[in-house]
Amino acid sequence: MSNDIKIRRGLDIKLKGVAEKKISEAPRSKNYAIKPTDFHYVTPKMVLKEGAQVKAGDTIFFSKYSDRVKFSAPVSGTLKEIRRGAKRRILEVIIEADAQDDFVDFGKKDPAKMNVEEIKEHLLESGCWPFIKQRPYDIVANPADSPKAIFISALNTAPLTADVEFLLKDRQADFQTGIDAISKLTEGKTHLSVAKGSDSWLSGVKGVELHNVSGPHPAGNVGVQIHHTDPINFGERVWVIAPEDVAIIGHLFNSGKFEADRLVAVAGSEAPNAQYFKVRVGANMQDIIGKVPANVRIISGDVLTGDKVANAGYLGYYHNTISLIPEGNDYRMFGWLPFKDNDIPSMSRTSLSFLFPNKRYKVDTNLNGEERALVVTGEMEKVMPMDIYPMQLLKECMAQNIEKMENLGIYEVAPEDFALVDYVNTSKVEAQAIIREALDVMIKEVG
Repeated sequence: MSNDIKIRRGLDIKLKGVAEKKISEAPRSKNYAIKPTDFHYVTPKMVLKEGAQVKAGDTIFFSKYSDRVKFSAPVSGTLKEIRRGAKRRILEVIIEADAQDDFVDFGKKDPAKMNVEEIKEHLLESGCWPFIKQRPYDIVANPADSPKAIFISALNTAPLTADVEFLLKDRQADFQTGIDAISKLTEGKTHLSVAKGSDSWLSGVKGVELHNVSGPHPAGNVGVQIHHTDPINFGERVWVIAPEDVAIIGHLFNSGKFEADRLVAVAGSEAPNAQYFKVRVGANMQDIIGKVPANVRIISGDVLTGDKVANAGYLGYYHNTISLIPEGNDYRMFGWLPFKDNDIPSMSRTSLSFLFPNKRYKVDTNLNGEERALVVTGEMEKVMPMDIYPMQLLKECMAQNIEKMENLGIYEVAPEDFALVDYVNTSKVEAQAIIREALDVMIKEVG
């Protein structure tokens, strides 16, 4: 049986500013941040107070709902500040970094000589567990669960995102060790998806079920790959993990250190230096990209699913891309006229972009319209490569009709699977936000 996954429905959005495959070492940030907001449905309980001295790997806080799930300091230094928002919600934990890191020694381990519980305990104690997320619900995995499978997507198809093979080119040994460890966490298969036709060392990784994926975005989304390989049914759990996080886990076993280093692609038409930078999780944005003009949108992540951050903000825990595009402060007069402006990549033929399939565009954040009624146009279905009805599911999510949400496939989707729906639908509804709220309702009502 072929392991190929061929996606036909979707849309590739070609933007200017792809990161050059050149690596620079970003300056060491004075301050690093762990943001509890990066871990959806985690309520943090602080272990340390302001002023405490920490080593890289020391536990900073744990999850209120599972005290085994711990979140560790990415660097050594002083816990400088706990920033809170409304109702004293913790927004950021700021660590003032030492000149050099002092690491907690968790000890070198051989996954082949460890059982499932020993591997889980090692990941939990070191703070590596939050790298593992679960479907359904797209939240940090519960260590008490046993997943039916584990999925790793080594393919990014979203606009301007980092090239996975380039991210891991010097981390092959750590990646294989990470695979050896996490594959023991399931009695099922560990699935690894790569781009079809690529002559990559990833195709030779041992201990995985390999899938060759082709097609437009969102072919690289792990949810799409799960849907076409081993769909999630009611009561089942599937764990997913990003390939660079597999390498961090492998490095933990090989060195005994929680060393959360990343290669980050700085990309976009407004990027002063579109290339890759070696950074640590939680690094300060300004130390990576420098100071940028006020009319530039800084996005931690890709342009479809990332988070807007300030120039003095911090890199997201799961992000390997920083996107810089213009703010949408300008409005096009008579922009509704067909063929008036052809500098926008569009799925419809109201612009001439369909005549230039390989052209790269400079886009801004302008929505080009306000939210309006949902109408049946077929746009959503053209970019949804799953056997679900996106418009009907969105309507039931807005109504919070649990039974119909279940029937329409809520367990199979995550907000990122609706990113293209956000982009192409003329109703301008915030589809990702609607799906996220619906998943939260399902967690509370169904569990």
